[in-house]
Amino acid sequence: MPLTARIEPFDSFWEAPEDIEKGYSSFYKFYKHNYLGHVPINKKSRILVISCGPGYFVNLLNSEGYANVLGIDSYPSKIQYAKRRNLNCMVAEAFPFLESNREPFDVIFGEQEINHLTKEEAISFLKLCWNNLREGGTLLVHSLNGANPITGAEAFAQNFDHYYTLTEYSLRQILDHSGFIEVKVIPLNLYVFYGNPLNYVALLLDRLNTLFFRFNFKLYGKANRLFTKKIAAICRKASRDNST
Repeated sequence: MPLTARIEPFDSFWEAPEDIEKGYSSFYKFYKHNYLGHVPINKKSRILVISCGPGYFVNLLNSEGYANVLGIDSYPSKIQYAKRRNLNCMVAEAFPFLESNREPFDVIFGEQEINHLTKEEAISFLKLCWNNLREGGTLLVHSLNGANPITGAEAFAQNFDHYYTLTEYSLRQILDHSGFIEVKVIPLNLYVFYGNPLNYVALLLDRLNTLFFRFNFKLYGKANRLFTKKIAAICRKASRDNST
C-alpha cells in the first residue's frame, strides 16, 4: 500500500542542500555530533539506514570504520550520488523492504523525520523496525519538536506532508507502545559548525531560550525539558531475559 505522503514521502531523504556534494561535509559534522556516540562501538554491527538519500549517514559510518552498513532510499536519483562515492546504498521502499527482510540488523536508523508518516503508519513502521532488529538491537529515529514555542507550530504547518509533531513525552510514548526499552530522547543540536564564530553566539542564545521556556512551561504545570527544533530517540529491542 502506498504511503500517504506523496510530495515528500517518508522513504526518501528531503533535507539535502541544493549543493548535494557539499552536504557530505555539513551532514557529517551534524551526524557525528548528534548521533555517533549512540551507535554501538562494535564496528562489525549490521546497520540499516532508511531514507538514506545521497548516503550522508552511511558516509559518516563508513568513515568511522563501520563497514557493514546498508542504505535504502526510494528515489533512484539520490542513490546515484551514493553510488558515485561507492557507498553501499540501494533503491528500495522502506515498508516493502522491512516486510521482506529476513536477516536482522544490529542498528536501524531513520534518516527521515517520522512526522512524514501518519500516526497509523508510524506505529506500523516502528513494529517493522522491532521485527527487523536483533535482540538488544538499537533503533534511532527523530522528529519535529512540537514543544518549541517558536518553531513547533510552523514546522507542522510548513510542509503538507507533516502530519503531526511530537514532544519528548509523546516520542517516548509511541516507542514504549511499540515494545522498545531504555528509550532516551535527546535534543538535536544545529550549532555544530564550530569553525563559524556566530554559531557560538547562536548556541548561547539557544541555551538562554531553553531556560526561559522551561521556566514558563513550569508556570503552566508542564515539565518539558527539550526545546530544540528537532529531537531524536535512541532505544533498544529487549533481549530474551530483558536484562541487557
